[in-house]
Amino acid sequence: MTFKGAISRRNFLKTVSATAAAAPFVVGNSNAKADNRVYNIAMLSTAHIHTRGFMNNIKDRGDCRMVYVWDDVEDRGRRYAEEFNVEFEGDLDAIVADQNVDGFIICSENTRHLPLLEKSLPTGKPVFCEKPLVTSTEDLKIVQQLLTEYKTPLFCGYFQPFTGQMQGIKKLIDDGVFGKITRVRYRNAHHAAYGRWFDNPDLAWFVDPELAGGGAFMDMGTHAVHLVLMLFGRADKVWAKIRNESGEYPEVDDFGVAKVEFKNGILGSVEAAWTQTGGISGLEIVGSERSLWYDGSRYRYGGAGHSTEKVESASSVPDRVDRLLAILKDEISQEDIDNDLRATMDAVIVMEAAYNSSKRGDWQSIS
Repeated sequence: MTFKGAISRRNFLKTVSATAAAAPFVVGNSNAKADNRVYNIAMLSTAHIHTRGFMNNIKDRGDCRMVYVWDDVEDRGRRYAEEFNVEFEGDLDAIVADQNVDGFIICSENTRHLPLLEKSLPTGKPVFCEKPLVTSTEDLKIVQQLLTEYKTPLFCGYFQPFTGQMQGIKKLIDDGVFGKITRVRYRNAHHAAYGRWFDNPDLAWFVDPELAGGGAFMDMGTHAVHLVLMLFGRADKVWAKIRNESGEYPEVDDFGVAKVEFKNGILGSVEAAWTQTGGISGLEIVGSERSLWYDGSRYRYGGAGHSTEKVESASSVPDRVDRLLAILKDEISQEDIDNDLRATMDAVIVMEAAYNSSKRGDWQSIS
């Protein structure tokens, strides 16, 4: 969309931003002053199913605005730009070079994350990349090299560990309420395959292995893996069975289950599907003192000799668009950012090991 007026949208942004130059970005500054800035966000690709939700989130906030949409599929990008009255810019280098852009959101197809990370991370500006971060450990090494060089705040579109319920569960774990935890299970599933969610041409890439890097297990399983890594620590080895069981989108998997042996000895099971037509998802913990389960409406915990209690929610932690703004405003500690990023990168390693295990039929060690 072309900006109608005496000056271009880009020059307009430069004019208004010049009077509100930001101080150097320092994460975890407890003495930070009140921040009344309006932050400029650039959307790099509109491929992901969550793009519209993120753009609506930004539109509804008063502390940020979407200033650019870029997409290598021009028609798709222009449709989103017109819908949200944002400038479509076809020159990615121009967006990255614009000093008035404060942060980036990457919503491209999974296997196209890396080129956009290679463009955005050297700016040093916070980057919110949809999950998974990348789809191979080969790509992950390149991202790690970029982060070593540029120290850029980076996170993915994971949200499950940051809800009030999961934060309440994390407190119970940290407090030792379950005793010695021996095994855990987490299911993350819906009915996308039977619901034919990906018949929309804009979303057809989800079932193209060259663009998605996998099917339901890549899409939903990465959420489950990230959650259990955040709650229970680092993985040691993985065994998995990943397959297509519906026949609806036969080029990719629509179901997968993985066993994860953690370095602390906990044995975990993660399950992900586009074929879940009913039943209960959620987390289960078995410990020497108590267990945790989801009863269909909320989490409960208890055990022999202990009464059954409801899990009390703790304060939620910002995720996705809220997390990007919290980082820009210096409202999240470096420790929290680092822990999330470690689990995000470890999830790439675990996911690759799971797919390799499914192909080979054996346990895969996590280096």
